Amino acid sequence: MTSNPNATLAFSELNLPAPLIKATDQLGFEQCTEIQGLSLPIIADGLDIAAQAQTGTGKTAAFLLGAFARLLEKDGTGRDQNQPRMLVIAPTRELAIQIAKDAQDLGQFTDLKTAVVYGGIDYEKQRKQLSDGVDVLIGTPGRLIDYFKQGVFNLKKIEICVLDEADRMFDLGFIADIRYLLRRMPPPEQRLSMLFSATLSHRVMELAYEHMNNPTPVKTETTGVTADGVNQQLFQPATDEKISLLLGLIQQMTPTRSIIFVNTKRTAEYVEGYLVGNDVDCGTLSGDVRQNKRQRILADFTSGKLPVLIATDVAARGLHIDAVTHVFNYDLPQQAEDYVHRIGRTARAGTRGEAVSFACEEYSFSLPEIQDYIGKPIPLSPITNELLVQPKKAKRIERDRAPQHKKGSKRSGSGRNQSRSGGGGRASDGDAKAKNNENGEEKTRKPRRRRRKKPSSNANDTSQKARIDNPDSK
Repeated sequence: MTSNPNATLAFSELNLPAPLIKATDQLGFEQCTEIQGLSLPIIADGLDIAAQAQTGTGKTAAFLLGAFARLLEKDGTGRDQNQPRMLVIAPTRELAIQIAKDAQDLGQFTDLKTAVVYGGIDYEKQRKQLSDGVDVLIGTPGRLIDYFKQGVFNLKKIEICVLDEADRMFDLGFIADIRYLLRRMPPPEQRLSMLFSATLSHRVMELAYEHMNNPTPVKTETTGVTADGVNQQLFQPATDEKISLLLGLIQQMTPTRSIIFVNTKRTAEYVEGYLVGNDVDCGTLSGDVRQNKRQRILADFTSGKLPVLIATDVAARGLHIDAVTHVFNYDLPQQAEDYVHRIGRTARAGTRGEAVSFACEEYSFSLPEIQDYIGKPIPLSPITNELLVQPKKAKRIERDRAPQHKKGSKRSGSGRNQSRSGGGGRASDGDAKAKNNENGEEKTRKPRRRRRKKPSSNANDTSQKARIDNPDSK
């Protein structure tokens, strides 16, 4: 099913409950986006939906408004305190936090209680909030399963289930966890299920048809692989030219709010050191940054206090930040889909943005796949001497890393590693070599025990005895 992009509906035409109309009016929402205009009538009819749309087109508001309207039709009685009515599963904590914020804004005039759970912070606080009872539960798979297995909540009275960024669930190895949760809900015929994704691949639709009730596939007319408002550029620097080129482009383009994507935590620290050393205010999001610091960095970046954010692919999806003017792929991503999601951080909601990518000798091998995926070549720009500035010395950055949990200590994380439902998964922050749990903590290795040497052979016994008798002898 597709739409006419020029025939969008007004929210007032959708027969939404009065509390939701009041919220959309206060938030300044007037006309539906394409995906909202397509999906909201289907949800209102009580039909399952599998929807594809570009990032930044209002998918979150679509499923929240549709779901809240359904929940408000009933009073939610006949359930225990530990039984939520709606579950939203997100692949990353950043996305879960953003969905919770949108849910609070859109549900501010309703009596629906919302909670969000994710790894890395506030374990007992989140647990208590769940124990007190919620209507709408939003969370990442690991933390949800952790609390579920402890009996903090159950899924027997779930009326609505939403899978957001379903393709990312596959990328991060969460599908075994998703199936574990879906199988503990009422059967598909007894609940409303929604799946939203940037791509509706074969594996995503297979999941939809396995665990949903004949979902209606939805795709917007203007859905392309990349947004039209993104101006893409490609540079081909040598590896040792990348810092000089990045600093030169920042000086020339003067971005007001930009994200620099890298492939590893080590590279993120390397780039941050040079930017700080060259008087560029920035913050870094990677797997070993404490959750409270991550949220503080995101808040500063969102508010405009911090002009530059350096990120591994932990931030490639789920960050709904307005007015990101530039995206720099300091490292070209190794997966074509990641390129699309990275540059989708700019040119959101009809605005325009710049996406600049470096194809160095280490990562240029992925360029053909990326260009095939987006259906066009990325325009190549020349590297001039003016762009290659001489950088100042990098500044050493003191790291405030997430704590490493010793054996036997009380865990305050998400429980992803200790409560797996089956199946393996990759690190959720996308770092190439670090195996992290959902808290962004690297798994620690047990220290090796040093073996005591056996007594030497008889040939050395005499010399050893001599040293014992005369310690000063050599």
